[in-house]
Amino acid sequence: MTDQDFLNHFFEKGFFKNHARVVVALSGGLDSMFLFYLLSTYRKELGIELVLAHINHKQRPESNDEENELRKLAKQAEIPIYIARFDQPFTEARARQFRYDFFREVMRNTSSTALVTAHHADDQVETIFMRLIRGVRLHHLSSIKERQKFDRGELIRPLLVFYKEEFPKVDHFEDMTNQENDYLRNRVRNLYLPQLEKENTQVKKAFLEFGKEVWDYQVAIRELGQSIDIEDLNQFLSFSEATQRVLLQQYLSRFADLNVTREQFQEIHHILKTKSQYRHNIKNGYELIKEYQHFQIGKIRPKSDEKSSECVLNYQNQVYYEGFLFSFGIPLKGENVQQINVSRETSLILRHRQPGDYLIINDHRKKIRRLFIDFKIPAEKRKNAIIVEQFGKICSILGIELSDLSIKMKNDIMNTVLYIEKIDR
Repeated sequence: MTDQDFLNHFFEKGFFKNHARVVVALSGGLDSMFLFYLLSTYRKELGIELVLAHINHKQRPESNDEENELRKLAKQAEIPIYIARFDQPFTEARARQFRYDFFREVMRNTSSTALVTAHHADDQVETIFMRLIRGVRLHHLSSIKERQKFDRGELIRPLLVFYKEEFPKVDHFEDMTNQENDYLRNRVRNLYLPQLEKENTQVKKAFLEFGKEVWDYQVAIRELGQSIDIEDLNQFLSFSEATQRVLLQQYLSRFADLNVTREQFQEIHHILKTKSQYRHNIKNGYELIKEYQHFQIGKIRPKSDEKSSECVLNYQNQVYYEGFLFSFGIPLKGENVQQINVSRETSLILRHRQPGDYLIINDHRKKIRRLFIDFKIPAEKRKNAIIVEQFGKICSILGIELSDLSIKMKNDIMNTVLYIEKIDR
């Protein structure tokens, strides 16, 4: 393949359209050196500045020499290079975490908006096969993404559709430990895949197509699931158990640092099916809260996390309170904007529930405590409920109930509107 073939792919995908400065992960092997060659040679055409980042893992006698050679290469190309040395006891997982932490730091220090790595189709195949061997859930068997969010920017893998054999030879360092079979990836690359290719010469392509198909199913499930309120147990439990498991797995994928095991997944599903009211610590600071016909998974709040004190809002003013923008008489537009009729005669008070609170509904006093019980409002929502008060009386419990006071204000000569928009979605 020619340089132009690779460049055409870069332009077609628009990898660097929104980036002016990018960090290139440079290991010194053929993959990253070829990526460096492409990006440095055609940086003007691509409209980018480069920053290089190298990790000296100090696992081989040649590591320090290679670090020095890369410094010289960067100086010759007039490109800044940042280097970190890995001094911890070596494991693949620990080294990977160290690398990406370092890349984040370099991106922030250089105001770069993307990290670019040299992952290619062979890496894709190996990763999918390794995950199959380890027995991960189907969700993790999808193909690696060409681009995804990373820190405050984006992670781009522009060579992911190309096989390593398609790369032209450029000056690079050979890591002889790649021929050793101490690590699973090396065994997959050197032993398992070559053996499978004897059975099917297109086995790599088969793995790639499998990964793409899994990804397509995930996207479809995510899009179809947008019309379902999974946290509403009436909806969730109306589906077959098979569909419940798929929906629950998709829901759990929202929490990137949760990663439940199969056993933990089964335990969560069992609680949703059988328990009435339940609070369950999961892992990594997450908990499951199930109350009435509603459940939610989220971070456990510290006990010291107290609610904001009350807030006074005057006419023709706006204020942010508990994740909402409240606008007193100044219109807000949008699908997610709520409106409450109030009077412009006096200020409003925004607060949380207090003992003895009540509101007037159909000319009768109704204690808020009783209303919450009747409406089966979960405890977490009760605690977070925002009260809108005027003239010493409650106009509304935001998103739950309106009082007669607000309803009657609709036709009052002093009527105005309180606009509310949720901010922290």
